[in-house]
Amino acid sequence: MNQSKAPLQIRRYDRVFRSIQKRFAEQIKAPFEIRLWGDHSYRFGKGDPIVKVLVKDEDGLNALGNFDELEICEAYMAGSLDVVGDMLGFVSLRSVLSDSHPLHRLWRRIAPLFIGREKTDRQAIACHYDFDNDFYLTFMDSTRSYSQAVFERDDEPLKTAQQRKLDFALAACGIKPGNRVLDIGGGWGAFTEHAGRRGVEVTSLTISSYSEAFLKDLIKQQQLPCRVLNQNFCDYRSPTPYDAIVILGVMEHLPDYPGVLRKFQYLLKPGGYVYLDASAFREKYSKPTFISRYIFPGDHSYFCLHEFLAEVAKTPFEVLTVHNDRHSYYLTCKAWAENLEAARDEIISRWGEMLYRRFRLYLWGSAYAFLSRGMDAYRVVLQRPQGG
Repeated sequence: MNQSKAPLQIRRYDRVFRSIQKRFAEQIKAPFEIRLWGDHSYRFGKGDPIVKVLVKDEDGLNALGNFDELEICEAYMAGSLDVVGDMLGFVSLRSVLSDSHPLHRLWRRIAPLFIGREKTDRQAIACHYDFDNDFYLTFMDSTRSYSQAVFERDDEPLKTAQQRKLDFALAACGIKPGNRVLDIGGGWGAFTEHAGRRGVEVTSLTISSYSEAFLKDLIKQQQLPCRVLNQNFCDYRSPTPYDAIVILGVMEHLPDYPGVLRKFQYLLKPGGYVYLDASAFREKYSKPTFISRYIFPGDHSYFCLHEFLAEVAKTPFEVLTVHNDRHSYYLTCKAWAENLEAARDEIISRWGEMLYRRFRLYLWGSAYAFLSRGMDAYRVVLQRPQGG
């Protein structure tokens, strides 16, 4: 097209895409295509595109042109952008985007001081977990475990890998029938059911009303020797100490490591164990604004292994094992994302397209973060000494 005769709007598009090409050319190796309404398209990289970004309106174009990760996520959720092809390829574009929203980051750090820890925790948990339980069951496997599985092979079923993780937690803590175990953040009963069927007396804590109702029904239907309490772990008291504490993917919601370790010591018998697993990052509060605004609000933070172990070193607790599960968490998130996409029509018809798009970004973005070594994941086992 002759630029001198091109409509002003088309010349503006070309300026935007020259800017995009300059920004992406040196860092993005996978070929991709951006297609505008009116059938205008721009290709980046060599070869057939593995992903196509469809720009539906001016809002979508502006989001791309601003190179802001949050704006692009919001444009995708609103339908101003769409993605065809490899979602891993799409979320990999974040490596050249900016994400500078200092006021939002500051507020989520200080909000508990003004609003109160209990209230901010409940608000944050409700934002992520208080949807119809059936929504989560569309993409999790039948164990309903919402943290990393432990894979031995890339091609094995997610359920097999999740059962291996649950078995590991039992074995690592020496949990036997009749033992009393505290499950912090009961979710949809993965550990409660797995241990309860083996005669373990599990007390499951949750601050999600949806989780509480699900767990009560599960315990009643299967007649498990377990109970569920709607209580914040930080405020929980028990007249009798526990044989073990199990935390599946909840350390991200417990950033006060000294306070958490004091609580462990109070709630555990001498000789008792702690099992925990978590997604992790080297900087505790470094989190994409999209995640902190739309997925895990409040001062949710990734597990920071070196900070946690530094605090453990100040206590009597002994570190028994640390396992790096980064690749397993990539495979877990990939399986969840594929299951979500397979259930697309059901999810949109029951809960709306916005929720589907939000979790599609979240699950594929998480998978890429683990694949690209942007995030880590760990299993950790601690023991309180007999005299400690």
